[in-house]
Amino acid sequence: MARTTKDIINEAEEIVRDLSLKQVSTWKEETGGKAVGCMPVWSPRELLHAANILPVGIVGGGDGVEIIKGDAYFQSYICQIPRSTIELGLNGSLSPLDGMIFPSICDVIRNLSGMWKLLFPETPAWYLDMPQSFDAIGVEFFSHELSRLLGEFAEVSGHLPTNDELNESISLYNINRSLIEELYDKRRKAPWCFPVSEGYLVIRAGYQLDVESHNRMLREYIDAAANSDAKAIDNARVVVVGSFCEQPPLNLIRTIERSGCYVVEDDFTLGSRLIKGAIATEGDAVENLARAFVEQSREAAFIYREEEKGKELVEKTKTCNAEGILCCAPSFCDPALLDQPMIVSAIEKSGIPYTSFKYAENTGQFQVIREQTGTFADSIKLWSQE
Repeated sequence: MARTTKDIINEAEEIVRDLSLKQVSTWKEETGGKAVGCMPVWSPRELLHAANILPVGIVGGGDGVEIIKGDAYFQSYICQIPRSTIELGLNGSLSPLDGMIFPSICDVIRNLSGMWKLLFPETPAWYLDMPQSFDAIGVEFFSHELSRLLGEFAEVSGHLPTNDELNESISLYNINRSLIEELYDKRRKAPWCFPVSEGYLVIRAGYQLDVESHNRMLREYIDAAANSDAKAIDNARVVVVGSFCEQPPLNLIRTIERSGCYVVEDDFTLGSRLIKGAIATEGDAVENLARAFVEQSREAAFIYREEEKGKELVEKTKTCNAEGILCCAPSFCDPALLDQPMIVSAIEKSGIPYTSFKYAENTGQFQVIREQTGTFADSIKLWSQE
């Protein structure tokens, strides 16, 4: 018997809220494989999968952990991810992991990699140097970087995958990306059947699931939600942007929904959909992964190309038939907050209504945000009727 959306969402939320990674431990016991934590935003999940390693998305503890020891290692004026990640490491929650990947997306994650090596020397830690040139030089550089990592992953798992095995893994993640895009496409068309809070949980659950299981969950949810009897209401269609790395608390996402907004596009869980379209599965798999990152990645706060910042956001907003934009950035996130003025400039040039606010891991601000987004949604409806 097919499960209901409620059953699927309950399972997904249980996985997302489990900071002790029980799902990961179970997978390791059943398969004999290894597990590696992947800090946001992007990690070479395909390389890990092919090497019989489970990629585990680590985005800190959110509002699910009280930071006590972690505050002793990092300043209070930076984002919460490093402090809560160290807290989870020190309290044993991350013990199922056999390694950690730290991509060079900001100074905070760079520094976290060094702190992790000092505190947990027995757990391998890899620094992933991201390309700064988005051209042929960037592809060549990143191919070498990914090849280096693949060899080190193989030392942990005991299996160096062949090129065919790598392409098989790429194919599985191509399916994953296409299912996620199908979910977003259906939400744009019928957001009352595919609430953003539900889709968020289903995608986030994939941070602890193997890709095959996650593909099944995505397919099951999409099919179940398509049969929803939910009715459309006169909510404002909005795009939420700015939370590329630190994930907003689930209650914040639900607060935006309750304020009268249909979120038809967002940059939550960006790592799961950073690459647009399918990655090639013929030829050199490592080079194909590098080329996809350089040539197919979405606009993001840690990526700097020559084109105008915010251009992709404006085009996306129009394509989604959205009526406004919520600039929703985490407090103390340098990449997101440095990006915001450039994004706002592009939005203002386009004439699209917008409002902005910041969030943190605490929950005391949700009523204020609800009032702000609710007023924004009401004003959009008033303007659209003029």
